[in-house]
Amino acid sequence: MNQLHLFLPCAAGVEGFLADEVHAITGLKGHDLMVGRGGVHVRAMWRDAMLLNLHSRLAQRVLVQLSQTLYRNENDLYRAASEVAWEIWFTTRQTFKIETTAQHSPLTSLNFAALRVKDAIADRFRAKRGDERPSVETRHPDVRVHLHLTTDEATIYIDTSGEALFKRGWREDKGDAPLKETLAAAMIAATGWDPHGPQPQPLYDPCCGSGTVVIEAAQIARRIPPGILRSFAFEKLVPFQKHVWEAMLDEAERRILPESPVGIYGSDISFRMVDFAQRNAERAGVADTVQLRGGDALQRMPPGGQPGMMLLNPPYGERIAAAGSAGRNARERMGVVERAGRETAQTEDGGEFFSQLAAHWKKNYSGWSAWMLTPDLKLPGKMRLKESRRTPMWNGPIECRLFRFDMVKGAVKPRKGDGDAPAAEGSAQ
Repeated sequence: MNQLHLFLPCAAGVEGFLADEVHAITGLKGHDLMVGRGGVHVRAMWRDAMLLNLHSRLAQRVLVQLSQTLYRNENDLYRAASEVAWEIWFTTRQTFKIETTAQHSPLTSLNFAALRVKDAIADRFRAKRGDERPSVETRHPDVRVHLHLTTDEATIYIDTSGEALFKRGWREDKGDAPLKETLAAAMIAATGWDPHGPQPQPLYDPCCGSGTVVIEAAQIARRIPPGILRSFAFEKLVPFQKHVWEAMLDEAERRILPESPVGIYGSDISFRMVDFAQRNAERAGVADTVQLRGGDALQRMPPGGQPGMMLLNPPYGERIAAAGSAGRNARERMGVVERAGRETAQTEDGGEFFSQLAAHWKKNYSGWSAWMLTPDLKLPGKMRLKESRRTPMWNGPIECRLFRFDMVKGAVKPRKGDGDAPAAEGSAQ
C-alpha cells in the first residue's frame, strides 16, 4: 500500500513525548513525523500503522487520513466522502459507524453531518458493488470512520485501532477513579525513567490503586508491548495480511525480557485495591515483576536497597480524598464519605495529609525523587516543598501538573504561623 498520512491523537501536553515514541517505534523523523495540536502527524506505510497500534503507549488511536477538504454545508461533506475509495479499505460484509467531532463548526447538527457521510459511503458501495452496501452498527462496528470538522475544514479518517488504545486488555479490576493507561505511560515518559539506561532506578508508587502506573512501568521494563493482549480494527480491513501480523507478534514476543532490570513496587492503604492490582498484574503478565503491598503511604519505608523514583497520582480533590491513617482526623474534619474501600472527599484541601507525607519522605526517602500528578497548583506549598520541575498534563478534562520533588534529608520543623504543622527544610534542590 502507498504511503499513508496517519494521525495519532493524544492527551494535551503529551504530543512531544508521543513524537519521541513514534520515532523509537518506526525510526521516522523530519517531515515524516510532525507534532501537531492534540496529536502527531506521521507519513508512513501500512506496516507502521500496525506497529504503532501494537507498541504505542501514548497514542489514543491510529487514524488514517482519507480526505481533507473545505466545506460550507452537509452536501460538501457528502461530496468529500463520495470521493474516498472505501472499497479498498473494507467490504460490504463489514459493519461501520461514523463518529463526529467538531471545533467551531457552523453546522447546526453533527448527527445530520454524520448521516450525510454515511449516505455517501453506502451510495459509493452500491455504485461499485451492484446495490450491495455495508450495514451500520453503532455499538460494535467492524469499521469506525471519524469525521472531524473545524470552522471550514472537514477531515475524514478510518480508524485502525477500534477500541481506544488505553484499553490494553488486562484491566478488569478497578477502583472509583482509575487512571487511564495512556496517562500513566505519559507520566512515566515525562519523568525520563529508563529501566534500560546506564543508571536504572527502581520505581515505587505508594498510592498504586489498581496498579496502572506500576503495571505500565513493569511492561516497559520487560519490553512487553501494550497491545499484545488485544485485537485491533485493522485486522478486519482489506489491506490486512495475517502472516505479516503474526510475524510482527512473534518478533515482539522474542524481545520480551524474562525479568525487569530494576525493582518495581506498589502499595496502597486499601488492601482491596492491592488485590485488584495483583489480579491486573497477573493478566498483564507482570505478576512476578511488580512487588505489591498493603500499607499507609505515611508509614511505608523505602522498598529495595537503593534510592529511586516515586511516581504517583495521589487520590485527591476532584478524584478521591487523600488516604492515610495519619490523615484520618483531617479527613473526618473534611467530611469524608466512605465508598467501596476508598474515600471521597467533599473538599480539595487535604493539606494536613500532604504536609505529613512530605515530612515522612524528607525523613526516610533521602536521595529519592518524587513525581506527583495533581490538579492542585498549590500542592508544593501544602507539602512545604519546592518543586524542581512542573510538567503540564491533562487527566481527561482536568488540567493537572506533574510536580517533581527531590528529597534532600534535612530538619523538619514547624513553619511560623502554622502551629504544630511540620515544614520540611532543605526541600527540592
